Amino acid sequence: MLYEVRWHGRGGQGVVTAALLFAEAALEEGLYALAIPFFGAERRGAPVVAFNRVSDKVIRMRSAVTSPDAVAVLDPSLFSLLDVSSGLKADGLMLVNSPEPPPSLPKNVKIACVNATEIALGENLVLAGYPLINMPMVGALAKVTGLVRLESLEKAVFKLWRGEIAEKNWKGVKRGYDEVKLC
Repeated sequence: MLYEVRWHGRGGQGVVTAALLFAEAALEEGLYALAIPFFGAERRGAPVVAFNRVSDKVIRMRSAVTSPDAVAVLDPSLFSLLDVSSGLKADGLMLVNSPEPPPSLPKNVKIACVNATEIALGENLVLAGYPLINMPMVGALAKVTGLVRLESLEKAVFKLWRGEIAEKNWKGVKRGYDEVKLC
């Protein structure tokens, strides 16, 4: 089994951190996992991409994911700038930070929606005035893919952060897991 994820967002939204946390949770499951950041001199607000590979076998591929099983879109405004569904496998999964699916999504894929922005604001997951939507998105992706359990996400969160930051991040992850829905 090899499962590949492509994360789309903007600089400052935590795309790279989301991929790292998802990989860490997969490791907690006893799987092999990679988080692959892909960025140059991006600045806050510029489009950013990161990738995950999760497998039950050693992963040797370190390149960009071009044919993902799942795509997570942290900023729905990217639909008008990029073809975020490019290469998405038939019967793949598109997870969108939105209460409802954006128009003109591919028809041959599953669509999942979670209002990660509302969750981040509700849990006061804010840094320098920006909502940290990556935590709810990781929880949502875990639920809809079934790759990692909630318990593994909790262990990963508390491994990567401490104290109040860990608690806030965990609340965001859990709410994303609980509130995601297939659209």
